[in-house]
Amino acid sequence: MPVSFLMPTPLHRYRRPWYAQPRFYLPAVIVMIALIAVATFFAALASGLRNQAATYDLTQLDQMESASVILDRNGKIFGQIYVENRQTVPYDQLPRDLVNAVVAIEDTKFYQHSGYDIEGMMRAALKNFAAGHVRQGASTITQQLARNSFALKERTFRRKLVEIFLAKRIEENFGKQKIMELYLNRIYFGGGLYGAEAAARGYFSKPAREMSLAECATLAGVIKSPNRLSPWSDRFAAREARNVVLARMRDLGFVDRERCAKAQDEDLLVGNRQSAQGQTYAVDYIRQKVIEAVGWDRAMNEGFRIYTTIDSDLQKAAEDSLRTHLDQAEQHPGYNHQTYAEYAANFRKTRAPNAAPVPDYLQGAVIVLDNTTGGVLALVGGRDFEHNQYDRALQARRPAGTAMTPFVFAAAFEKGMFPGSVIEDSPLDNRAVMIGGTTGILGEWGPETADNRYEGAITAREALVKSKNGATIRLGTIPGVDSVLQICREAGIKSPLRPYPATFLGSSEVTLAELALAYTIFPNGGWRVNAPHILERIEEKDGTVWHAQRAARQQNVVAPETAYEVHSCLVEALERGTGKAARAQFGLKKMPAAGKTGTAYDFTDVLFAGYDSAITCAVWAGFDKPQKIFRGAFGHDIALPVWVDVMNAALPHYPAKEIEQPKGLQLLEICSKSGQLATDKCLEKVKTPNGETEEKTTYMELATSAQKPTEPCSVHGETRNSLVHDLAPSEFPRAALAVDTTAVAVVIPQGPVLLAERDPYNSVRSTAVAKPSPTPIPSPAATTEGVEKAASEEMPDPTKPVLRAEPVRPDEMETVVPLPTPPSVQQNTAIPSATPAESPIQVRRAIPVRRASPEATEPPVRRAQPVDPDEGD
Repeated sequence: MPVSFLMPTPLHRYRRPWYAQPRFYLPAVIVMIALIAVATFFAALASGLRNQAATYDLTQLDQMESASVILDRNGKIFGQIYVENRQTVPYDQLPRDLVNAVVAIEDTKFYQHSGYDIEGMMRAALKNFAAGHVRQGASTITQQLARNSFALKERTFRRKLVEIFLAKRIEENFGKQKIMELYLNRIYFGGGLYGAEAAARGYFSKPAREMSLAECATLAGVIKSPNRLSPWSDRFAAREARNVVLARMRDLGFVDRERCAKAQDEDLLVGNRQSAQGQTYAVDYIRQKVIEAVGWDRAMNEGFRIYTTIDSDLQKAAEDSLRTHLDQAEQHPGYNHQTYAEYAANFRKTRAPNAAPVPDYLQGAVIVLDNTTGGVLALVGGRDFEHNQYDRALQARRPAGTAMTPFVFAAAFEKGMFPGSVIEDSPLDNRAVMIGGTTGILGEWGPETADNRYEGAITAREALVKSKNGATIRLGTIPGVDSVLQICREAGIKSPLRPYPATFLGSSEVTLAELALAYTIFPNGGWRVNAPHILERIEEKDGTVWHAQRAARQQNVVAPETAYEVHSCLVEALERGTGKAARAQFGLKKMPAAGKTGTAYDFTDVLFAGYDSAITCAVWAGFDKPQKIFRGAFGHDIALPVWVDVMNAALPHYPAKEIEQPKGLQLLEICSKSGQLATDKCLEKVKTPNGETEEKTTYMELATSAQKPTEPCSVHGETRNSLVHDLAPSEFPRAALAVDTTAVAVVIPQGPVLLAERDPYNSVRSTAVAKPSPTPIPSPAATTEGVEKAASEEMPDPTKPVLRAEPVRPDEMETVVPLPTPPSVQQNTAIPSATPAESPIQVRRAIPVRRASPEATEPPVRRAQPVDPDEGD
């Protein structure tokens, strides 16, 4: 069989390339599909987010909640009203160092990118992934502006994309300078401060354009963590952050090494937080008035410029002085209450200020008014607004004490008295006043000095100058309680005053603002403005005037002469009376001023109210819950030094001048002991170390023509006082009937008048008249009978004799001697018996003697017969 040597060849298989193999291209296809799906998804998402970003109104970037700025009468900013404490300023008002510092620490590629920095985001993502937590942010300045302007606060990827698209849109519509301006006006700098301008004023008490390099770096360092790095929260951490910013600026070439090192060596100096926020009693009251005028929303958000009557320099002087002198009062040996320092230490430890207890330390208040306009120049409602917001100058009603007495004297002078009128200063039964109780003697606690003594009869001027309580009460009773209360109400005191004499000494409660307004009548010549005011005008950002203060109306209270008389007394009260320590001890500058101290019963409240020709200032000190400050706490010890500091601070800006005397007043010399015209005999002996000497008791006093006395002194001259007031003939009193006779019907007699033995009514047209019988000389027996009958007579008979009793000398006999009787009237003399010679006392008695009737029986009653008119005489 044939054999084949051909061997079969193996079957050759075709191998596909690796990329064509399913195990390779299938995953690739899946990945491609996934990528396409993801890309499609992101494209759709991006398109939606881009469209969402396009819906934001970029004009809102300029619409920031801006604080309303409060300016004083000189245009100086001293407070704000806000929800967010922000003041917007243009780019040219921002210092270049601040812009560079923010760029160096927040966004080094600010001038290169278009709103976002992809490289920066990748770098930050890698660093944060490696650290396991967020260590570095990747948002540009534009992204931060978008996030803060449109409340993009969610920590999501979707929010981040919207922020990127919105930042790109902002870059397309605004330049770099405008973006930086919007950013620095909007961001939060900690401590309740929004924007660079508010932060500069809050932390450094200066506008942003005046900040130094170190201060600019401090603000830039705060942006990263405003609450933690605020200089008010942690000064050390704020300084470290500042130095980091300075180093970064040096590395980027914004500052040289020498300038950087100098700035890093500077101490971090910041202002007081409360002062920066403007939280004072004056600012709070202004805020209330602005809200009343324009509404809450507009006042808080629209950035008004509020022009006020406040003088910020005078305001600060009042706040500092009150705090200083009340601190000194708390160091008095007799003070045993809580002190300000003790409460402040506990208050700082309390995390929640609302949970802190109500302060119980010594409080005070000050208010200063412009006499002419009624504008409030300074307003201090307490020692610390942060501790307690209760305004004691406007809201608290407290006893004014003896600071109320000038109005008592004004009422008396209006009723005809004058400063030279003499009143009694002596103990007064307290039941007439009832201050501190219903028993005892008024003034046992002393009026305004610890060594009070009664001086007897003194002039009204002396009583007011020395604050004499007893004399003041007696003087007030002359015009009466109603007259005094009427003057107080017309002077501006709206608080209810009790209609009792205790009100003369200030026992009724009034506010300090009311008292200050009432005192303006004395420098103003008897008138006052209708009401105090604190707002002048409110302007919007474009300069439109929204609200303007109306012109103050004047209200007349007392006559100019009366106002000047009281003023002259208050001048002396400040010079030599209860306020004499103002110049001698507390350094009141040389100026024409006047004032009156006030001390309430038991030393619970102390006051001083005084004025010059330009301003009036009232000061109060006491506790919110009335209690004794310490024994001997008088108004001239606590309130007076604060008043002196305020008046001294006001003098350069509000010059004082002498108050002009009204033409209706004249000077006359009177005697201080009688209050009458002086004579050359008005002298009294006074004991001196060299013996007795005579001194004149006269002085020159003010009075109107209606007030001045007309009689000379009755104490040292001839007594010419008359108890009867001389009247001109035209002023003689005329008798007047109790009823109108024309309204009474006439009663016509129907018959003759019936008469008895005599006509007691002395009828004019009687038809019969009883004729008396002859009168013989009575005998003693008849005399006795006549005595008994005379006792029963109801009326004397005008036709009978008049009896006269004459004394009998001891040497006369006990006889009855009839005296000669005149032809018209017969007189009978009854002579009593003389007492025995041995009796040491003579008893004399007059016995009337009546003539006995010769007829034993009563005369018959005769009826009057009518007379016929036709009969002749």
